[in-house]
Amino acid sequence: MTQQPHNDLSLSDVHNTVDTTRHTSFWKRIFSFLGPAYLVSVGYMDPGNWATDLQGGSQFGYALLWVLLMSNIMALLLQSLSARLGIVRGRDLAQANRETFPPAVNFILYLLAEVAIAATDLAEVLGMAIGIHLLTGLPLMAGVAITILDTFLLLWLQKLGMRKMELFIIGLISIISISFLIEMILVKPVMSEVVSGLVPSIPNETALYIAIGIIGATVMPHNLYLHSALVQTRKIRNDYAGKKKAIRMNVIDSAIALNLAFFVNAAILVLAAAAFHKTGQTDVARIEDAHRLLDNLLGSKLAPTLFAIALIAAGQSSTITGTLAGQIVMEGYLQLRINPWLRRLLTRLLAVVPALLVIYYFGDGEVDAMLVLSQVILSLQLGFAVIPLIHFVSDKEKMGDLRIKPYVAIAAWLVAAVLVYLNLRMVLTEAFQFLQGNNAWWIKALIVVGILLLLVLLLVVIVQPLLAKKQRQKQVAIHSSLRNLQAQHLPAYQRVAIALEFSQHDSQLLSHAMAQASPGATLILIHIVESVTAKFYGTASEDLESQQDANQLAQYVAELQSRGYQAIACLGHQSRHTGIVELTRREKADLLIMGAHRHRAVADLIYGDTINKVRHDLAIPVLVVNV
Repeated sequence: MTQQPHNDLSLSDVHNTVDTTRHTSFWKRIFSFLGPAYLVSVGYMDPGNWATDLQGGSQFGYALLWVLLMSNIMALLLQSLSARLGIVRGRDLAQANRETFPPAVNFILYLLAEVAIAATDLAEVLGMAIGIHLLTGLPLMAGVAITILDTFLLLWLQKLGMRKMELFIIGLISIISISFLIEMILVKPVMSEVVSGLVPSIPNETALYIAIGIIGATVMPHNLYLHSALVQTRKIRNDYAGKKKAIRMNVIDSAIALNLAFFVNAAILVLAAAAFHKTGQTDVARIEDAHRLLDNLLGSKLAPTLFAIALIAAGQSSTITGTLAGQIVMEGYLQLRINPWLRRLLTRLLAVVPALLVIYYFGDGEVDAMLVLSQVILSLQLGFAVIPLIHFVSDKEKMGDLRIKPYVAIAAWLVAAVLVYLNLRMVLTEAFQFLQGNNAWWIKALIVVGILLLLVLLLVVIVQPLLAKKQRQKQVAIHSSLRNLQAQHLPAYQRVAIALEFSQHDSQLLSHAMAQASPGATLILIHIVESVTAKFYGTASEDLESQQDANQLAQYVAELQSRGYQAIACLGHQSRHTGIVELTRREKADLLIMGAHRHRAVADLIYGDTINKVRHDLAIPVLVVNV
């Protein structure tokens, strides 16, 4: 198995921060691995699933239950492949794509991934707004506006740490599960009829459209990016046995979490089939209608109340994982790291704005149609995430003996073929009907060109990884290779701290430090790890970025010591501002040197304003060097 070079930095948000190696008990090892799949599973029970499940159950009874089961099996297979990629290669799916595809293709794949995340967030916004409306009576427009506030909830959870965020999400999942368990007891479905729904059948084209929506709502492309990163939160032994054990444990974790998600989805569909389809209410296409009819049909105020509470919990839990996936995609494809609150706000606005426009222009009646459409959009993105993933985990050179077995590869390719076939069939059917209509010629031309581009991109995604095996691997890193210093000696202070950024400016900063340091002075080299892992786990972070940064500091220290200087390395975590201040105080530095990039307004908003915050918090001189 080939090892990634040290400077080939993974852009994973979370990696190797929960120690699983110290547990000898089987159950303790299991519990140390539990977590990532639960964060992933909330995407399988978000409000978008509700709309497709309700439509499927009310219109076709239990007939589409087999689609849910098939989707769950597909999801378990694909999520296990995603986990394998993260465990074995230390790569999330976005970074693996960046290493393989040309820049233009990568940019298109990035846009598609962002569209998928926006569609997911759209479903969460609409679902939460509907839940708030059903529970409180607030208008949908007000409910959508309120969902912007959950940006601040996410930031608060991030400050508490990843473990508490996991517990928060598991708590929301418990609310959803208990609510539907009670709903199932109230509706009393006939189990023999439920089992009959496991026999595959597609009654008509409408059922196909809903079935594709169910698949899109269940097997979500952004979850593949997310899972390949989240499994790296677990610290494992970096050998064949350690990675193989981690793969097995993550499969168990995925099986438990995704089967729980299957129960929730199946409960929604069964609820719709038993409460609506059997009573002749086959036109229930809106979540609001389902809420109202539950009260009438079951004669209990508890059922609709639980329905609304579960809907809010589903929407809220999914927003967190959508944001994490967005960060992974942006950093993986674009190598662009921005403040988490800004990333969250941008993601939420991309969902809120279209939701508000549709409600304003078309009214509340189109909200559920938007929910189903969002899930179909997700389904259309699946092939562009699934096909590269299968290529990567089948690669003997990169995965070694931990590549997937031939029978697993065959199963995975069959799943990919089914997904691509269903999506192409739907797109071509819809396009053919549109082309036969009385539409402008240029609109028809755009549709034809769009379909051709879609097919070309699909071909590239299938073929390019095979060609890439013959090419030299590209280097993907936040920081470039280890650098030698061209520094000059100029004496001054006894303990000089330097905040380094690992760029071409480091030599300039260190030159100024040595110009200020007196003979025998100690140079304190400070760097703050800025990965999402470090923000969540602080000093416990051991992700690839932390390891790379530690290596870079060690390189600088060794080089300075070889030139006769005393130097120590200080690696910090969490925010730049607090990390620099804390380490400078801890090391009792009498001077701090920082670089300034002369960002203005928008750039400071995006990347953060560190210097002003640091200089206000420190009592020692701060030398700002324009770089």
